[in-house]
Amino acid sequence: MTPASFLLRDVTVLDGTGADPVPGQAVVVEGRRIAWIGPADQAPSTAPESVVDGGGRTVLPGLVNCHVHLTADGAPDLFAQVAGDTVPVATLRAARSAWTTLQSGVTTVRDCGAADDIVVELAKEIARGAVPGPRVQAAGRVITMTGGHGHFIGREADGPDEVRKATRAEIKAGAAVIKVMATGGVLTPGVTPTQTALLPEELAVVAQEAHNSGRRVTTHAIGRAGIHNALLAGIDSVEHGFYFDDELLELAIDQGAFLVPTMLAVDGIVRNGRAQGIPGWVVEKAESEAAQQRESFAAAVTSGMRIAAGTDAGTPFNAHGDLARELALMVQHGLTPMQALVSATSGAAANLGMDGEIGTLEVGKLADLVLVDGDPLADVTATGRVVLVVKDGVVHHDELAGTGAAVPVPA
Repeated sequence: MTPASFLLRDVTVLDGTGADPVPGQAVVVEGRRIAWIGPADQAPSTAPESVVDGGGRTVLPGLVNCHVHLTADGAPDLFAQVAGDTVPVATLRAARSAWTTLQSGVTTVRDCGAADDIVVELAKEIARGAVPGPRVQAAGRVITMTGGHGHFIGREADGPDEVRKATRAEIKAGAAVIKVMATGGVLTPGVTPTQTALLPEELAVVAQEAHNSGRRVTTHAIGRAGIHNALLAGIDSVEHGFYFDDELLELAIDQGAFLVPTMLAVDGIVRNGRAQGIPGWVVEKAESEAAQQRESFAAAVTSGMRIAAGTDAGTPFNAHGDLARELALMVQHGLTPMQALVSATSGAAANLGMDGEIGTLEVGKLADLVLVDGDPLADVTATGRVVLVVKDGVVHHDELAGTGAAVPVPA
């Protein structure tokens, strides 16, 4: 699709930096980029058919979700779904998930693991415009020990040499980010969430190879020892992080590491439980860790550790397109609404190493915009009341159509 050029007027700008909202503004999009932002009454002259009235609504940068699994769809038994998939079925599901995600106002995601290079290839097709979806930074197959967490979507490797080769293989396959498993997890049978998995010397090899190739590396890490090992290895972000303590938080802050808390993942399992078809062993593990997750997240917030939003979408009863619910949980457990919004915009973009192009509303950056009803600072779930979604200057969702304010989309 060809990017549109238009002026979006009468909007309140929340630019993603943490700055106060500015009402009465306008944003000019030219091609793929933001060309101008300022008071609506000072906006450059534009052809009338290219002026869009935002009706006083709030415009934000396109939202960023740092942890999704596009090939899964929130089914009660994720392990059974993934294990039973054919490649065509998983590919179709991933494409549907991508479309749903984009419609919700999320214009960039990091996919944290999928089998068979499905999402690596989907990311390419989205980038060339063949499939609608958010910008995808795909991890490809996770790096895990033999029999470790996520082995069904991973490369199993043991010892530094095997782990080095597995990491290089993912880079060769086109992974844009490397995902490694430092501990066990909730959704893999036969492992416990807190058990230590890959060892410090193995994790260090992953970080070295990823960084040598210009890629960032993130780790699944629940237990304290695994988090510690990952931070010592120089890994850039920690997914879940249920057992942060003062020592680990100090280390993470010193290194500039991010926490992606994925509050919805445990919440979806605990709220629905066995009655909804989730395997009992999954429910037991989630219930045993839920309180610890909340406590660790609150400590991270208090410490000032960098936090990036991510939902772990695709896990049981954790649908794609529900980032607003994740933000609400983070606010409930310690973040201010503004901090939550930053975690899903500039903070998340920095976690992906993409803050030079996305994450804030600034002249020259890619035209990723989401227009929402309501004030997200008064009610962060307003981020889920999406009226308009623009990615790379292309309109993908427009509820202004029929009101005389529709964004012009070239044929």
